[in-house]
Amino acid sequence: MSPGGVRGAAQGPGGLVPGGLYGGGGEPAAVEFHERQELVGRDLRTEEMVFNMGPQHPATHGVLRVVIRTDGEVVRALQPHVGNIHRCCEKIGESVPYYQWLPYVDRMDYLGAMCNEHLACMAIERLAGIEVPERAEYCRVIVAEVQRILSHIFAVGVYGLDLGAFTPFLHQFRERERGLDLLDHLSGGRLLYHYVRIGGVKRDLSPEWLDELRAFLDAVERRLPEYNTLLLHNRIFQDRTAGVGVIDRDTALRWGVTGPSLRAADVDWDCRRDVPYSVYDRFDFEVPHGHSGIAGVVGDCFQRHWVRVREVEESLKIVRQALAGLPEGPVLANLPASLRPPEGEVYVRAENPRGELAAYMVSRGKDTAYRIRCRGPSFSNIAVITEVGEGTLIADLVALIGSLDIVLGEVDR
Repeated sequence: MSPGGVRGAAQGPGGLVPGGLYGGGGEPAAVEFHERQELVGRDLRTEEMVFNMGPQHPATHGVLRVVIRTDGEVVRALQPHVGNIHRCCEKIGESVPYYQWLPYVDRMDYLGAMCNEHLACMAIERLAGIEVPERAEYCRVIVAEVQRILSHIFAVGVYGLDLGAFTPFLHQFRERERGLDLLDHLSGGRLLYHYVRIGGVKRDLSPEWLDELRAFLDAVERRLPEYNTLLLHNRIFQDRTAGVGVIDRDTALRWGVTGPSLRAADVDWDCRRDVPYSVYDRFDFEVPHGHSGIAGVVGDCFQRHWVRVREVEESLKIVRQALAGLPEGPVLANLPASLRPPEGEVYVRAENPRGELAAYMVSRGKDTAYRIRCRGPSFSNIAVITEVGEGTLIADLVALIGSLDIVLGEVDR
């Protein structure tokens, strides 16, 4: 069966209507099969079906429901439904003091919590005119890049699991557990940290912690070729991902796709380099992006996976440079017990493991924000499947969704 559809397929009575995937009108015409000899030389006739993928399906990476209209194994139309775990993170931020809002942002993207904290603190600091100590800025970059490494390693293992490769999923836990131990020693948590604080960070990096960090970086660098042998260089993995789920440059820009999914479409853009924040402008690193010189097609599932693997290598370089240039000094500014930024508004953006995370914040001079709105990368990234998923096979749709590396907690903020 070709991705373009089943030859001679009969159209069902439904179809895409403005309200969704459910059409009206009667039952599909019955197909009568008589003697087997009469089927020789005839086209296979099928019926369209509408069904749900999720919300419990493990390949959806969270509580996501995708309504799919299929013709045999071919996806004719699809529509993602989100909002199943909406927790009102932004509205809560308008009801509690600035200090108390920070733990909530950890729970938006729980695989990139340090990056979320970093962005939220930058927005509040810019609103209040707070200057962060230089050593604290270096600490923030270090923990944010460690978080990016852990997120991408997890994404590599889970994507293999999506496609039926169980071994990489088991192996990635070795490095991930070691990295989580590092963050646990700093914050007391293994998933939600509240380490980055307004004006700096919770505590300094001890010499013992820095030694363990260096050992962790060496271990990740040593193990990456093994992951590539299991997946990137695996013929079955290449067949399942190369040329599948292609998001070209124009489509990515129209849908607001960001992060590795955008860079895989040969768009050379990274907030850390192109809109520098914190002390990222002091480090030398490359921005991996898809191109025709590697396997697969620009913007396909294979190149999205490849970009994440390369970003792990670049994050290792950034952390090592930050360790080499780590200055002395305090790690937290002196702040009042009650923070009341002057009236104003800010829009701040940063690069989290899934793409461009941004926050718009308005102050009316009180200890709580008047308005908070967040721009989550997973929300825009998952929306693109509405267009890209049409005409694919059901199995390829699983590969497409998995390659976007979405986190539904951030979609349903």
